[in-house]
Amino acid sequence: MKKRLLVDLSSLKNIYSGLGQIALSYGNYFKENYKSDTFPYDLTLLVPRKYFGKFGNEVHYISSSNLLRKNKLLPFPKYDSWHSIHQLSRFRPISKNTKCILTIHDLNFMYEKTANSRLRRFRKIQNKVDRANEIVCISHFTKKEVENNLSLKGKECKIIYNRVPLINNDMAVKPSFQISEPFFFTLGVVNPKKNFHVLLDLMKLMPDKHLYITGIQADIKQNGYANLIKDRIENENIHNVTLRGPVTHKEKVWMYQNCQAFLFPSLLEGFGLPIIEAMQFGKPVFSSEETSLKEIGGEFAHFWKNFNPIEMKQLMEDNIDKFYQDIAFIEKQKKYAQLFSNEQHFKEYDKLYRAV
Repeated sequence: MKKRLLVDLSSLKNIYSGLGQIALSYGNYFKENYKSDTFPYDLTLLVPRKYFGKFGNEVHYISSSNLLRKNKLLPFPKYDSWHSIHQLSRFRPISKNTKCILTIHDLNFMYEKTANSRLRRFRKIQNKVDRANEIVCISHFTKKEVENNLSLKGKECKIIYNRVPLINNDMAVKPSFQISEPFFFTLGVVNPKKNFHVLLDLMKLMPDKHLYITGIQADIKQNGYANLIKDRIENENIHNVTLRGPVTHKEKVWMYQNCQAFLFPSLLEGFGLPIIEAMQFGKPVFSSEETSLKEIGGEFAHFWKNFNPIEMKQLMEDNIDKFYQDIAFIEKQKKYAQLFSNEQHFKEYDKLYRAV
């Protein structure tokens, strides 16, 4: 009899978040590649009910929408193995005999939360680590964070880089809002760790360029950070910065295709998926060097040493034209981005599924 594997894709609930996009990539991969008669495990996906059938008929579905009632977890069917694709999921297997694979993206809570909140989150993640049979980290940086802050009790942390889907250039659709060119582009959940506000003073020094910041404005304190950015744009008459909500995938492709550079000043990233996406399009990437970003960007991104707007501007002016003149470098950058393809990512997870 085949072993039963559940993969937790409940983060599809927030499709515009990074974790939502990662869950979507898993679902699409299984749709294209999983065949029940050729794989040695029977696959079930834990998804919001509206995604039933979205990833083909070869897989089984169980609803994450109906399993939470009055904040109490209802019983799951029993599975032989279980993959939590990130460390924040509220779901867990009911059977103690189920073997667990836990993927850890980051320990950002250590830098974001209050002391009491940090302690609660730490205990939850430590409990997940204690329960896990296999632990996977998405970067060397995250692995180091986990090893330094959690008790692994002899368990080894594997590294499997995040999958960054190859984006189809033909899907591009120009956004419905007015675009001023030339422009810079950035995206992500609009919250303090993304550090978007440092780009406002930078753009004051570059009046002939425009910046588009796109992403869901998910701030616990009533969108306080997004409002801070909006207020500064209005009160300081920063006419060349536009803060938008999330764009569609097709609009995102167009923005990547047509931007002059991609800017990513984030302070806390377990991986940094957007910088690899931008590299697929042969765009210069300017990033902070915080957390995992220097590891992931490597030699193909430019890194701000600090957030002094004069120095940020200088780094960009020194490198944008030079970047576009070096065709060989652009091709190397694109090939580097392809190393994070779905084929390698899921090949490693499939090997892990089979072993567990």
